[in-house]
Amino acid sequence: MLTNQIQAGMSAEKEGTALAKPEAILFDWDGTLVDSHPVLAAAMNHTLEFYGREPWTYEQWQAWLGLSARDAFPKEFGEDWQQARTIYLDAYGKLHLEKIQLLEGATELITMLANESVPLAVVSNKTGHYLRAEAAHFGWQDTFSALVGSGDSQRDKPATDPVYDAMRPMDLQPGKTTWFIGDNDVDVACGRAAECTTILVGEGYPDSDPDHRVRGLVALRNLILEKLKSD
Repeated sequence: MLTNQIQAGMSAEKEGTALAKPEAILFDWDGTLVDSHPVLAAAMNHTLEFYGREPWTYEQWQAWLGLSARDAFPKEFGEDWQQARTIYLDAYGKLHLEKIQLLEGATELITMLANESVPLAVVSNKTGHYLRAEAAHFGWQDTFSALVGSGDSQRDKPATDPVYDAMRPMDLQPGKTTWFIGDNDVDVACGRAAECTTILVGEGYPDSDPDHRVRGLVALRNLILEKLKSD
């Protein structure tokens, strides 16, 4: 059943005819443009170890991905959530710039969009100052109109607050000509709530029902180029 759902989603990659031409693009960060999962996992397991807990299984880790720290830590650590969040963020801060990597095709994709003068922003549930440090690490601090992370808006994804905050410097409102691109169901839910066109990258989350799905950033770049060149 899962395989059939994924194949059905992938078939849309070849169509894409109903997608609006993008006038602005919002990207998720972790798992969409960068591979920070090993850093995130190491920081979380360090936190769990502090509390005498076992490292997480892959399934537990998947359930955590996409949630913001200020939403997820109270659910996982209860009354200890603030201390746990501090331990986690300290561990992450020591590791992230050393280990984080761009995903395949990310550089070519963002360079192409910058050359096409498409307004770009990032809407992430990563803590804001870490997000901006990583963007600067890759030389992208001036490429995006806004880099909105957890804690920068009144609420985090899947609430729409960060979408509006990210688009305010563009002097645009979200809608179908705004593409919201991410790698999990939190991104799809957020983009849909803001009435954006939702694009899911990768083969995960087959029940998210985005407007479109692509296998990776190379396919995404080809799709966007096709739409930008259409009348």
